[in-house]
Amino acid sequence: MRDNDLDSIKKKLSKKLKKDRYNHVVAVSYIAAALAMRYGYNIKKAEAAGLVHDCAKAYKTKKFIPMAEKFGIEYNEIERRNPQLLHAKLGAYFAKKDFEITDPEILDSIIYHTTGRPNMTLLDKIVFVADYIEPGRYKQKRLQEIREMAFNDLDESIRMILSDTLEHLQSKKYAINPITEETYNFYVGEKH
Repeated sequence: MRDNDLDSIKKKLSKKLKKDRYNHVVAVSYIAAALAMRYGYNIKKAEAAGLVHDCAKAYKTKKFIPMAEKFGIEYNEIERRNPQLLHAKLGAYFAKKDFEITDPEILDSIIYHTTGRPNMTLLDKIVFVADYIEPGRYKQKRLQEIREMAFNDLDESIRMILSDTLEHLQSKKYAINPITEETYNFYVGEKH
């Protein structure tokens, strides 16, 4: 991937996304690049994934179910009741359609950037963590500790993020996407 590809993506995103969302994706891209450097991954791919991970958020959440049906994107009951969760799957669709990203690893990292998945690829892990720890985030529990851990032990930072996420969702009585629990069980089980 060439630098001008990233410039082109940024230009398109700046026109599609609201300012706060655009600032978020640029920050995620920056952190994804830093994590890629730390863990020996392709920096440009990590940057691109970070940039486009939320590209579907250019659309209103109420359009997510109709768009998923129109584009043949499968969704589960939790996603049907909480359509905002579909932004990840729709994001992969729009990354391909609008930004001509065809790399399956980048597209998968977009799909799983909020839920994770068991046995994530390195890029999946990078985007998942970068989205959680980017500099504009400030409300998450243990955020500073997780930021530090991300650059020391990526899998441990994933366990911490998943633990805190599940605890938050349960405390608010929000529905939990089954894949998030599967991911948590995979990474906690892997530790022992």
